[in-house]
Amino acid sequence: MPVRRPQPYGARIVDSELDELLAELPALALEGPKGVGKTATAKRRATTVFQLDDPADRELVNADPRVTIEAPPPVLIDEWQRVPAVWDAVRRSVDADPTPNRILLTGSAAPAAPPTHSGAGRIVSLRMLPLSLAERRMSRPTVSLARLLTGRADRVKGSTGVGLRDYVRELVRSGFPGIRHLSPRARRAQLDGYLSRIVDRDFAENGYTVRRPEALRRWLTAYAAATATTTSMDKIRRAATYGEDTAPTRPTTVGYHEVLQRLWIVDDVPGWHPSRSPLTRLTQLPKHHLADPALAARLLGVDESALLHETAETRDGLRDGPLLGALFESLVTQSMRVYAQGAEARVLHLRTRDGRREVDLIVERADHRVLAIEVKLSSTVNDRDVLTLHWLREQIGDDMLDAIVVTTGPHAYRRADGIAVVPAALLGP
Repeated sequence: MPVRRPQPYGARIVDSELDELLAELPALALEGPKGVGKTATAKRRATTVFQLDDPADRELVNADPRVTIEAPPPVLIDEWQRVPAVWDAVRRSVDADPTPNRILLTGSAAPAAPPTHSGAGRIVSLRMLPLSLAERRMSRPTVSLARLLTGRADRVKGSTGVGLRDYVRELVRSGFPGIRHLSPRARRAQLDGYLSRIVDRDFAENGYTVRRPEALRRWLTAYAAATATTTSMDKIRRAATYGEDTAPTRPTTVGYHEVLQRLWIVDDVPGWHPSRSPLTRLTQLPKHHLADPALAARLLGVDESALLHETAETRDGLRDGPLLGALFESLVTQSMRVYAQGAEARVLHLRTRDGRREVDLIVERADHRVLAIEVKLSSTVNDRDVLTLHWLREQIGDDMLDAIVVTTGPHAYRRADGIAVVPAALLGP
């Protein structure tokens, strides 16, 4: 059997952010879920490396956290949360010496016992997400999110051969660099192992005792079924315990959610509330997403074939439509977050309390002006698909910089009404 060689490092969008920040800042924390590529990215910038998931390094640093700041810089402290005292040592070191590019921390969980001080003003945090569609190199992007955020209404163009089957394949392949290149069977085994580790080890390492691992697994599965919805946490709890005589209490499931947030596995999109417009009656409920839609697909036991042949009926009551549409939106959302971070913007969603109006994604600049995005599991766009985008423009006027519909189609263009239509594979940073 041939030996699978390690995949070469592929440039990430966060690389340019890191280089820009480290040129002026003394310490930076790169955060994100396990397997996202933090260590590989950070090691490329380090002279000295302490890997605190290694017992020998952890024992050394536990004995005296100062060894990390006395080593030749730049210093990488990998999985720093395993020795929380490191954070305060770095903070004090930065106070004493603000020389740029000295210390890089990586962490795949927020520590159960937080450091004495937040590190605000000394240690800057930067998120690292699974690979975006642009980073997967499905097609060369021709439409820049950063450019759309300027509001210049430029011409939108480009074509791609990427179609529905390709997107579905990406959904199950995963955006974790070490998983996506595996064969289908090995990939499924690796995703199963990833999920099992969360349940069996990561919760305990974060100070949370899981008395019934099977209940946590069912809750995670119900959460996956609610992908890209604002389903209430209580409804997810009931769905997770369907047919059970005893359901976990609300505090128990709140605990599940909090730990999964600390592990960066749950990555919800907050509700948007405009600060400068008369829009009211908007829900503040978050849209549910896992860090990688491949995790959701694996929890739900669906593969490429099952997603392509699913019926339009939904049996779990947690979604308004087919699972594939929800997972495609989650894939696009993950990519938008990567691009928006590079543009110093944030990603939210809009939904009125009565559910009559919804915009899948709102990308908001620091000045509160926004780009509105609808995600359609379709290769074509009709007038009905853009009604809510026109409604939002009427509500907020010039605060709406631009509006796009992200599709599975072949061509990028602007409609006569000014709304851009962009295939997901052609949208980039």
